[in-house]
Amino acid sequence: MTDCAVLFPGQGAYLPGALAPLAEDEPLVRETLGTLDAAAVRLGRTAPSRLLLDERAPSLADLVATAPADLHTALFAAEITLFRILTERHGLRPGVLLGHSFGELVALTAAGAYGPEEGLALVAARDDAFAARPPEPGGMVALGISAPRTAGLLNGLGEWEVTLAADNSPRQCVVSGPAEPLERVRAAAETLGLGATRLRVPYAFHHRSLAAVADDFAHRAAALRTGPVRHVLHSAILGRRLEDADAVADLVAAHLVRPTRFTDTVRELHADGVDVFVECGPRGVLSDLVAATVPGVRVVAPLRRRAGGREVAAALDGVAGGAARTAGPFGASGGTGTTGAAGPGDPEPDGSAPAAPSAGPGGLDPEEVVATLRTLYADALGYPPEVLTRDADLEADLGVDSIKQTELFARAVTRYGRALPAEGSRLTSYTTLDALAGLLGTLPAAGTAGTAGVTA
Repeated sequence: MTDCAVLFPGQGAYLPGALAPLAEDEPLVRETLGTLDAAAVRLGRTAPSRLLLDERAPSLADLVATAPADLHTALFAAEITLFRILTERHGLRPGVLLGHSFGELVALTAAGAYGPEEGLALVAARDDAFAARPPEPGGMVALGISAPRTAGLLNGLGEWEVTLAADNSPRQCVVSGPAEPLERVRAAAETLGLGATRLRVPYAFHHRSLAAVADDFAHRAAALRTGPVRHVLHSAILGRRLEDADAVADLVAAHLVRPTRFTDTVRELHADGVDVFVECGPRGVLSDLVAATVPGVRVVAPLRRRAGGREVAAALDGVAGGAARTAGPFGASGGTGTTGAAGPGDPEPDGSAPAAPSAGPGGLDPEEVVATLRTLYADALGYPPEVLTRDADLEADLGVDSIKQTELFARAVTRYGRALPAEGSRLTSYTTLDALAGLLGTLPAAGTAGTAGVTA
């Protein structure tokens, strides 16, 4: 029986300068990044600390479009660094590790199958395989429905080239395929009112069209040194636990072409005794999916937004050893857990709500504030409300630039009779409706503080 799982998210978990506050008071951050920076340079990559220690670093959308290899290096470095903080600084003893898509490669490294430098080389080998065997253009679409309904939709449309890429939660799946049939699926789903959003990716990940890339990747990965697995790792791609080197090779070979069955895996782990899920990466993408899949489970996302050492420690209070006792400020919860979505296209999760929601900071009801922000932003941007999920990144996922974000937040501040503090507030640290709702609750009533405005 296990009771604590550590989650390793994929591409959507990037946040510019994600580790900057933590690096101020946690020496392990700069120590780990120093090692990974040197390894990245030897591999001909950009040092990941450039993206993780500077809040003005390029956004997720910019990196996807112009420097995907830098994005992947930064994701790996952020998650491995946080894993060291969790296990070495705070004594977390995970019963099982679980990665999502790209996060499975990081989980392999955290489990001990690869050392940190070999793990970074594994990530580089994946990018090199894409460069050597560039696949046909394709894409991915997030649908706000379950896996069975997704299968029914694809069968009904007869779009055999589009397949399930990720079963994320009971109300979110991602499909992938060539551009034209994928667009037909997206348009049909939108017509049916199902909620469908095109993701910003250049290829059809977790699709058979990447078979040549997957073969090349497996060949390159075979040259890397592997070691014994020190932590139990459950693969949502293979649908089983990895216990030996052969299983590691199987996962590498399947990584790009087989779907991620995250929903089934979370339910299986919960049935096996896991009752605490800790997200080992920026934002709270996987934590929200877990809460939507197993209502009532405890989830912790210590870096839901940029946080220093004291804030991370507070979020992890009582979690070390696998039994969360108290709620921290960034996602540790009991009851119904946190709610929200991993990315665009995910509707509100299906879970029991308290009869009378308690007020959050500043006396505001967080659920009501998020709902109001969703309506305000949707009206101003011309987006369907279901696209504005509480954890969708306004810039990276929805393309809302910082100037527009500042304008819209100023409207929300006025609507709630609040005033910004004299020093203003940097909105790049609050990139989701959930985070903005929390910020609103901390602001004083109008007339009690100077208003210097917000900055992007």
